[in-house]
Amino acid sequence: MKVEQIYTGCLAEAAYYIESEGEAAIIDPLRDTKPYIDRATKEGANIKYVFETHFHADFVSGHLDLSAKTGATIVFGPSAKPAYTAYVAQDGEDFQLGKIRIRAIHTPGHTMESTCFLLIDETGKETAIFTGDTLFIGDVGRPDLAQHVISDLTEEKLAGYLYESLRNKIIPLPNDLIVYPGHGAGSACGKKMSKETTDTLGNQKMFNYALNLKLTKEQFIKEILTGLVPPPSYFPQNVLMNIKGYESLDEVMQRSSQALPPEAFEAAANETEALVLDVREAQAFAKGFIPNAINIGIEGQFASWVGTLIPDLKQPILLVTEAGKEEETITRLARVGYDNCIGYLQGGVQAWKEAGKELDTVTSISAEAFSNLLAGNPSLAAFDVRKKSEYDSEHVIGVENLPLDFLNENMAQINPDKTCYMHCAGGYRSMIAVSILKARGFDNLIDVAGGFAAIKAVGKLPLTEYVCPSTML
Repeated sequence: MKVEQIYTGCLAEAAYYIESEGEAAIIDPLRDTKPYIDRATKEGANIKYVFETHFHADFVSGHLDLSAKTGATIVFGPSAKPAYTAYVAQDGEDFQLGKIRIRAIHTPGHTMESTCFLLIDETGKETAIFTGDTLFIGDVGRPDLAQHVISDLTEEKLAGYLYESLRNKIIPLPNDLIVYPGHGAGSACGKKMSKETTDTLGNQKMFNYALNLKLTKEQFIKEILTGLVPPPSYFPQNVLMNIKGYESLDEVMQRSSQALPPEAFEAAANETEALVLDVREAQAFAKGFIPNAINIGIEGQFASWVGTLIPDLKQPILLVTEAGKEEETITRLARVGYDNCIGYLQGGVQAWKEAGKELDTVTSISAEAFSNLLAGNPSLAAFDVRKKSEYDSEHVIGVENLPLDFLNENMAQINPDKTCYMHCAGGYRSMIAVSILKARGFDNLIDVAGGFAAIKAVGKLPLTEYVCPSTML
């Protein structure tokens, strides 16, 4: 028996490869199926099942393409109603995989079809549980997402279902079970997940607040719902893609991988309503970019920020990347449902420059320079674009919070006639914010390189007293 976690950091997502006697199963695959097929091929195994713990909101699953390419049966838990051929399991139903069994355990709460999969080894011992978004390490799945698709499923109702699922289905299981969750820290599917991506169930019973048996149902519901922020706008759209089906990734890749010389790229930008998305590193972007381009660096949590800040999945997109990053960028866009990339700039910004095309720049100053400026002028217009929880935990006194998550809704906070200084934690998000604002006509913007971490290290500005984020929920 083999079990392997296949973790994708930019989405904080865990898929799983399970194999016994030449038969394999994949749990919660991403849309790009090659890693799973290659893994099975390496072992000389056939993929028999694709298990889906629920209809995912934060990414487009690879179950349809994987099934089409391998003949594997797609398996959902009870109450799932996919618009394509799939097997809907009964609660407690076993699936044979070589000499092992995988048991479906219906655990509604995160969504109504949410199902955990219990791994039973060759000896009949329960050894691991794949919990999807029902149980994370240190947290549980948020119960407010399904209501964005089915309106009468209130978050209170779902939280109540989750309480019952945890108490009646998960907690009674053996303490030595290995818990394999669907996400780790950084995912928007929970609020205080651990950086660890596996643990024993016994340890979680001791330290996971949501498994505290002293909590009444009412207390549990209040605890689970406290501190939730609105989910990214693309979540409901991804759910519907996972329910209804979607275009093959191979077709998306073929259509999107169009290399456009500068003249053709400029014509496409002018003749369509395409968004120019520049995915280079923040400081490289600052030194020269196509006017009105948005910067979301591929090296950060790229897919989730694209999904948060570009509300329309059908938005036409023109890409600017470093050489060799084109295919990766298109793939990562497709993982969250952005299938309408219409091409990329051939030769990158250097080709644009050599063609004599206009470039814009962003002024970026050091944390020390910013510290000196703010110390000398406390009324300086300065904004911290980190999440509210990060800002509340610790921030520079006198700097306002303008969370990047809600930048589109809160631009009125910025006076376009004043020079404004923007920082985040380390420089990634502030450049995103500056690029969006510049594209909207805000010209008097200065980025603080290195962000709050660098400002704190300089040590010249007064900070609020540090409060651990977990105590604020």
